[in-house]
Amino acid sequence: MSPLLKSCAAIATSLLLSVFVSKARAEEAAPKRDRLVTFMLGGQLRTRFPGADRLKPGPWYRLSRRRAGDPITFHGSGQGMGIRLLPRRSRVNFGPSFHLQAKRREKDLGAAVGDVSTTPEAGAFLLAWPTRSLRFRAEARHGIGGHRGLLGSVSADAVMRRGEDTIWSIGARVRLADSIYQSAYFGVSPGTTLQSGLPAHAPSGGVYAVGGSATLGHQFTSVWGVAAYAGYDRLLRGAAASPIVRRFGSRNQLSAGVGLTYTFRVENR
Repeated sequence: MSPLLKSCAAIATSLLLSVFVSKARAEEAAPKRDRLVTFMLGGQLRTRFPGADRLKPGPWYRLSRRRAGDPITFHGSGQGMGIRLLPRRSRVNFGPSFHLQAKRREKDLGAAVGDVSTTPEAGAFLLAWPTRSLRFRAEARHGIGGHRGLLGSVSADAVMRRGEDTIWSIGARVRLADSIYQSAYFGVSPGTTLQSGLPAHAPSGGVYAVGGSATLGHQFTSVWGVAAYAGYDRLLRGAAASPIVRRFGSRNQLSAGVGLTYTFRVENR
């Protein structure tokens, strides 16, 4: 390793250590408060795979926590699951991000364009709260097996609250991916044109969809509540021009979900 890389690694390590030490000291100095753990379980409808025209039902769940007295946590839709590495009240935060992309089989399409196996995706996110009611988030993930591509998203959400028991939002989404990801779902290789009956198509990387999302959360009591979301994406450019999408799928990608939340208190002794 070159001296420059060693110096950069040492500086990065020192910064991370200082962040975690500062976080630990702040938590020790702050008065101890009980934690509220919220588990949400429900169902959702999503497109079976990118570019599909049919919705597939499936479970929708999440687990979150906050300190007693803190407002209801905002959860944006259409993004990976993330773990924040800085205190929740930080205006800027970051951490790892994960997602599981469902498989696509040739028989789902009725055309011999190749299967895409179930793909675990791992990466990182960065979010910022310029104000209490405006949130920006960017994330990037890489497919581990499956599509093997690199994809990301940029989102902006207006978040509104009514008292301590209701939160709702509306926001915009921009989705990006490299040519590997887009070729896996939207491309037709020259070798499969005869079998599939589709013209060859090789989409390039870049923005492939834009859309929006809306969420709602409400606590009926301190224990029970409800959460819901609705999302819409419109495929663009090479994804929209894909023969797979035009003949077997749809440029319109819909999603929606609703679930029941259960909150319990964990004493901080």
